[in-house]
Amino acid sequence: MARNQFGGFGGPNMQQLMRQAQKMQEQMQKAQEELDAKVYEASAGGGMVSVKVSGKRELLEINIKPEAVDPDDVEMLQDLIMAAVNEALREGEKTREETMGAMAPAGMGGLF
Repeated sequence: MARNQFGGFGGPNMQQLMRQAQKMQEQMQKAQEELDAKVYEASAGGGMVSVKVSGKRELLEINIKPEAVDPDDVEMLQDLIMAAVNEALREGEKTREETMGAMAPAGMGGLF
């Protein structure tokens, strides 16, 4: 059996690489848990509609000011809700990508 260029048959360098990979996996798991626990808030219509979403991408809360409710213009209220929810989700996704991308080895940031 041929020896490889990394110190034999997987010797000390392979063990060190495995420890580093395990440490990185643990760090990524911890970061994932922290991201899931975060709450993101966004509003639309000058604060007429505000929402909160979790890092798990779940809608947690919707607040609608009474003056935003116009029975003759339900579509506007729907648009405001959609805009606020989408903005909160984008904010959460941006934070997730920045956090996880910073942990990735050089050249692999786009995998998360």
